[in-house]
Amino acid sequence: MKITFPHLGNTYFAAKALFDGLGVDYVIPPLSNKAALEIGSLYSPDEICLPFKIMIGNYIESIKQGADTILFVGSCGPCRFGEYCELQMKLLKKLGHNLNFIIMDNPRDIGIKELFNRINSVLSASSRNKKEQLKAIYYAVKIINQIDDIESTARYLAGYELNKGECKQLLSRCKAEALKIDIPEQMFEHFKKYKHLLDSVPIDKEKNPIKIAIVGEIYTIIEPFSSFYIEDKLMDYGISTKRHLTPSWWFKNMALTKFKINSLDIRKASKEYLPLYIGGHARECIGETILAKKHNFDGAIQIFPMGCMPEIVSKAILPSISKDKDFPILTLVVDELTGDAGYVTRIEAFLDLLERRKKNVLYGS
Repeated sequence: MKITFPHLGNTYFAAKALFDGLGVDYVIPPLSNKAALEIGSLYSPDEICLPFKIMIGNYIESIKQGADTILFVGSCGPCRFGEYCELQMKLLKKLGHNLNFIIMDNPRDIGIKELFNRINSVLSASSRNKKEQLKAIYYAVKIINQIDDIESTARYLAGYELNKGECKQLLSRCKAEALKIDIPEQMFEHFKKYKHLLDSVPIDKEKNPIKIAIVGEIYTIIEPFSSFYIEDKLMDYGISTKRHLTPSWWFKNMALTKFKINSLDIRKASKEYLPLYIGGHARECIGETILAKKHNFDGAIQIFPMGCMPEIVSKAILPSISKDKDFPILTLVVDELTGDAGYVTRIEAFLDLLERRKKNVLYGS
């Protein structure tokens, strides 16, 4: 067994730590890029959404390196993501790749017993004893929480840093060095060190930077290539950003869903405009936007792939929130044809709007 997986934000750090700890052979696909998108677009249905195409590119690049098993998180709907694994299996088989798929679905949908059966199908390839296997899982969970926390801290502090670009450089160096570490305990200590370094970054507490919430479809906002590295761009502009949806959030949310105590703050915030789950993360998008206004953010940017039905519903609701709460919201829709120049122009125009509003508030005009 040689396992691979699609890129889903920072999950590749946790996956690396897990498989290193288990002693299971694996392939990390190259970070999502134009080549992966071109490969995925070539073989995927035209009408399918952007995440599907990038994932197919990830798989094919890993297959070239000998991967024979794909580990993937699943969903039983109701958005199209619920059909991804079936479609991807059939598509890859049609291309001559007879792979084994291990799908980690929500236990609410498949049951705890079946979830453990699927986990055991990975553990069966491990030469480690049970204690070492549990240790590897423990560090994988800790590591995904660590790197998501580090990234969130760096992106928020970017608006307050005294030395422009320091947070971005630390984040980049942290990730690059982590990929060279093959022992989970050492990766854990590495992230602890960088969290301390970030907490020690000189900041100006008197600054009042523009603060923007990043909301929308989960894959598009956590996978930087699919959002045209928007969070990196905003760091360059000295903007503080916050993104609620992360891989660690998803893991915790999935675990708590069975007990109906997941995302209580988001569910409460979204109740006025979207009281039900309609698929994808539409309810989270609405709830996060309202929470951003409540926490004195200056605006929100919604990002989703062309044709994403849950986010299209969110997009229809957001103008009402913007009007009712006097809260600027920019919506960006992406696909393989999206051009970087027009994308950046819209972001810069939105930032100009937020800056003018902020000055008007400060000077009472």
